[in-house]
Formats: sequence, structure tokens, C-alpha cells
Amino acid sequence: MEGLMLARVLRDLAPHLPARTLGWVFPDETTAALLLDGVGNVVFGYRPPQPVLFLSRERLRGEPRSPFQRTLAARARGDLLRVEQLKLDRVVALHFAGESGFVDQAPTRIMFEVTGRNANVLLLEEGEGWDGRILMAAREVTGRRNRFRTIRTGGPYTPPPPYDKPDPRALTQAQATALASVPLGRWREHLDGLGPLLGAELVRRAGLPADAAPGERVPAALDALTSLVADPSVSEGVMQDGAREAARAEKAAALRRALREPLDKRLTLLHNQLADVTRAEAGLDAAHVDREEADLLMAYAAQVPPGASSASLPAFDGSGPRPVALEPQLSAVQNAEKRYARARRREDVYERLAEREPALRGELAETQERAGRLEVASLDDLEALAASLHAERPGKSPYGLRSVTPGGFEVLVGRNNKENATLTHRIGRSTDYWFHAQGYPGSHVLVRTAGKDLSPPDILYAAQLAAAHSKARGGGTVPVDYTRVKFVWRPRGAPAGQVHYTDQKTVWVDAELPPAAAPEA
Repeated sequence: MEGLMLARVLRDLAPHLPARTLGWVFPDETTAALLLDGVGNVVFGYRPPQPVLFLSRERLRGEPRSPFQRTLAARARGDLLRVEQLKLDRVVALHFAGESGFVDQAPTRIMFEVTGRNANVLLLEEGEGWDGRILMAAREVTGRRNRFRTIRTGGPYTPPPPYDKPDPRALTQAQATALASVPLGRWREHLDGLGPLLGAELVRRAGLPADAAPGERVPAALDALTSLVADPSVSEGVMQDGAREAARAEKAAALRRALREPLDKRLTLLHNQLADVTRAEAGLDAAHVDREEADLLMAYAAQVPPGASSASLPAFDGSGPRPVALEPQLSAVQNAEKRYARARRREDVYERLAEREPALRGELAETQERAGRLEVASLDDLEALAASLHAERPGKSPYGLRSVTPGGFEVLVGRNNKENATLTHRIGRSTDYWFHAQGYPGSHVLVRTAGKDLSPPDILYAAQLAAAHSKARGGGTVPVDYTRVKFVWRPRGAPAGQVHYTDQKTVWVDAELPPAAAPEA
């Protein structure tokens, strides 16, 4: 149900308000009807993905079928004072006066979110505006389902953000002129309260092509828009076509969300990695200070008494004494060596990350461009992209992520400690090869060779997988150990995934995923 359609229902209801309520009935588990004296039923159908709000004089029956419906019948009492809509968005508020009796009922509000698959009915405490405390909701939404907006009993209510589009009921001349260059079939993207159905009905009433801008014929299009505002009903043919378009739009939105999620995660990761570069660059200043203090300690080591917690040493530039904090349990030379080591670590981290900065910024720009293209892609383009991504996705097995080396050997990558243990101690044969990033937590990588030796390309491929599936990912060149499975064992009492190994060899590889695997045989 679209915004202008909701506005029409509220417009028909408003002259009868305030109205005495005669009780609630519930024809089914997702429908509630409020009987108003002299008006009939206000029917709330909140079953996703086709919620509706309408007036009906049909006689309806039904007892509450859920805890929410029982609460609604008990708490939403008294005269219906007024109804309002958030701009032309699909959110409606109904205000109840409450009532006095054996058990007094305080004034309340009903918020009806007529928002497709996210449809919901909420009972709120009375208040002004669109915020308030939720007394109960037909559908609670936790952070696991929606990380941007939660709906919980007793929690605060915030409505969905309304669209920032012109109101077709009050178009300015400048807004109308701007629409002259927009294809009529896309006016609904630029006007509030219009969706696929009313957009198609606008095209029918204007008698103009949907894929062409009205240009000089914009007065005819505006006349059709005015009539649509006054009577937002839809002809039967448009209803059928619009239903198909609505279904396609819903499918496109779902695909767009699914495809956007990994891009958003990648963007977050890239921003975090670039922030690491910035922090590492700031660490160079600390490294410079460490080196200066270490040089002073080495130069004046004889003047530093043992066990001192600080020393004041002459600065090399003649600027006067410089205080240096010390660890009392260490000598002056040991304090200096510790500072040198800390400075080297900071400098190494910066050099390693700085090498990757151009690549990270290039990938960030590319990912942002892909995300932008995704927002305007058609359903056909989205389906083609989803199919290509599915085809590129590495196969999964019960034993880990599966891939194939350039030489055709099967590779299994553990995705957690349990899978690491399973691959290494149950799936791997004694003559298979085992890979792991040296000195970093990460996945066990098993190459199933049936006793055959690995070629250098196969070794580098598996080593890159081990590096990329470790905590060293994105950290430049990483050492990776590899050996036969028979030389890998789990120490007594060690947790799953923890191993010792011998007879290993080491290769250095970039901690990035290798190029696409060869196709499986």
C-alpha cells in the first residue's frame, strides 16, 4: 500500500473524528479491526509483504489470537481522537483517549508501519511527535535481524526515516519544471507517496510514454498527477501490471541487499586497514622519540645509576637536560635496547602497511564504484551479477572451504578450531601436505596429494591460502610452514586446533587470496 493511498484512507476518516470506539475484533492472526460508531471498521491487515489499511462496513468477528492482539484489545481503548501520517510515508499514528472504569486505561497510540515485508503494528504510550516508549509490538525486531533499528517491548520507538522527496500535493513551480526532463515512468522515484502501482496509474492517466520525458507535455502529466492525488485508485489492468512490477521491485531490493552486504563489509575492512596505516604513521613519531632516548642512554650509560627509575641526560642538540623514564630492574643499556626494539617494530609495521596503502586505496575506490553501480542496477543486471558471484564462490564441504591447486590437488581450509582439528587429525592422510602461517593464529590448510609431491606453484598457492586465512591477512609478506600430515600432532590436553609439528619447510608469500583456483576435475 502506497503513501497516497494511505492519505486517502485518513482523509476519509478524519471528518468523523473524534469517534467513539465500540471494540476490537480479530478475523485472523494478522488482522485487527476497530469498530467506530457511525463509521464502520478500521481494518489493519499487517501480514507481510502486503499490509493494508482500509475502512469497511462489513460485519467482522473474531477473538484475539495472540498476546499482542489481547494487549491491543485491552489497552487501545476510549475515543479515537485523531489520525496522522508521517509526511506521505507508510507510517500512520492513531491516538486513543483512554477510558475510566473498573480498570482505568491510559491514553495510547497505535503506530501502523505499512512497509511491505517489514510491516508492523505497535502500541505506544501517548505523546506528541513520532517518538515514544513501546508497550508491545506485533513483531519484535532484534539487533540480529536489523542492526540499524530495533523494536522491543519497553524500548524506545523511532519511526523509519521518511523519504526526502517533494510532496505531490504541494508541488512548487520549480519542482514541477524539474520533472519535465524526467521520464514519466520514473516520476515515482522523485515524488513522495508514489510506488509502482500509482506510478503505473500516473502513466495511464497522462496517456504519455513511460520511458520518455514529458517535455512540453508536462501540463498533461501534472494534470494526471493532480487527479491521482485527489483519487489514488488504480485500474484493474494497472493493478495486474503494477503487481508484477512490485514483485520485481521487491526481488530487486532483496538481491541488492544481499549483494551490498559483502561490499559493505569489505568497505569497513578497507577503511579499518587504512586507519591502521594512519596509526602506524603516527607511531613513527613515537619510534623517533624511542631512538633518541636510546641513543642518549647508550651515550651516557656510565652516568645512569643502577636501579634508577628515571634519569636526566644532556640532549645532543644542546637544549638542556632531557628526562628519560627507566625500568629500574634493567640496566641503562638494556633500557636502550628495549627502546631500539620497540622503534624497529613500529617502523617495520609502518613500512609493511605503507607498501599496501596504494593497493588499499585503489581497492577502496573500486569497491565504492561497485557499490554505486549496484544501487542503480536493474533486476536483470542484479540477477546476472548474483549468478556470476555464485559461480565464482569456492565450493564448501562438511570439512572446510574447498579449492583446487593449479596442479589439480584438492585443498581444504579449516574455518574454525573444530574444522582445523578435523582436517588435520581425521581427514588428512599421513602423506598429505599441511600448511599454516608461521607465528599467527589461522586456518589449517590441507592439500590432499595421495602421496605425490607438490610442485612450486601448488606450494605457493596453498601457502597463500594459509596466509590469507590467518591473522596476518593484509600484512604484507608472511612466512608459511608446510610439512606432511604425519609430522603434525596434537599435544596431550591441548584444545582443538592446537598442534605441534616438525620437518617443516618455510616459504614467504603475500597474505592475500591467490588467483582463482583451477576448475575441479
